[in-house]
Amino acid sequence: MSKSKYILPIIIISQFCCTSLWFASNGVMTDLITSFNLDEIALSYLTSSVQFGFIIGTLLFALFTIADRFSPSKVFFVCAVLGAFFNLRLVFENQTFLTLIGMRFLTGFFLAGIYPVGMKIATDYYNKGLGKSLGYLVGALVLGTALPHLLKDLMQGYSWKTIIISISTLAAFGGLLMLLFVPNGPYRTAGKKLDITICFSIFKNTKFRKAAFGYFGHMWELYTFWTFVPILLKIYENLHSDVSFNIPLLSFFIIAIGSLSCVAAGYLSEKFGTKNIAYLALLFSCICCLISPLIFQLSNENLFIAFLLFWGMVVVADSPLFSTLVAQNVASENKGTALTIVNCIGFTITIVSIQLISSYTETTDSNLIYLLLAIGPILGLLTYSRKKVIS
Repeated sequence: MSKSKYILPIIIISQFCCTSLWFASNGVMTDLITSFNLDEIALSYLTSSVQFGFIIGTLLFALFTIADRFSPSKVFFVCAVLGAFFNLRLVFENQTFLTLIGMRFLTGFFLAGIYPVGMKIATDYYNKGLGKSLGYLVGALVLGTALPHLLKDLMQGYSWKTIIISISTLAAFGGLLMLLFVPNGPYRTAGKKLDITICFSIFKNTKFRKAAFGYFGHMWELYTFWTFVPILLKIYENLHSDVSFNIPLLSFFIIAIGSLSCVAAGYLSEKFGTKNIAYLALLFSCICCLISPLIFQLSNENLFIAFLLFWGMVVVADSPLFSTLVAQNVASENKGTALTIVNCIGFTITIVSIQLISSYTETTDSNLIYLLLAIGPILGLLTYSRKKVIS
């Protein structure tokens, strides 16, 4: 087996282990609310604090071109260990809402050195077939994001603290794997000096800008959907008294199935073009947003679950493709910074989306609020009009 062939599985495993930190609190949210006497709205604040930490982290990493000036594997390792440490702090006694917010913020901050840096490492190793490689990588992110929900179901007899400890241990292990087995890639061009203007100058490139704005539209929907999957299931339960879901397990499958679609999208992009597949995935997820208020009226819960599974596939299938387009339309020595700043802006958008939907759920019982998720995909589709995608 050639070196490049074993490198990708290691990057995938490391990414999976470390990104499990992302939704660690969501998987044990009920326990956190009970243990620390939190309000129900804590879900959105704890989720958004991770996003906000990630935003600040990616902004600083991008401004100081960290992933381009320093060894990406070492950056990944240090951030994995620190992210694991601050996630582990959740189990400490006498926590307050503010200290929990702080721990989730710092976990998100160091995720900035994991997710985009992991993609940067992949671009350093895979020039040809980058869409396929990033498809596997984002698929690992999706599985890592869904993992806390599965652990919550499988470890019902264990303390929620055991789940948090398991996730932190897994993240530290993933960082160590990257440090030990993934040296600098053959396509890496190190940035020679600090240049904070790169974050702004790369947007002058029209192709890069289109890819970035397509990604931004996709991000408006993605994390809000993931955050609200358990709530969507609960709403359906409340509307149909004869239905009882295993919400943690179903949440895992609805989110995790996106890993398969990421991989499939990577392969399809090689045959039909990256832009075309990204456009179709964004179109299908937009349609899901638009018809989402109607699905709660389905009398057959299997159809309801099937719809959410389909939505879980298309909502993230375009993510590795937009990242591929971003990486392909910037100078090689700036790829790490480009991926990081695009992530920074994209995750800023997720906070707005999550908080907007959360605020409306507090003031209305109408499921029409989920139509707001379509705003991002619609704007993304306008960026990539059908004519421009094919050309």
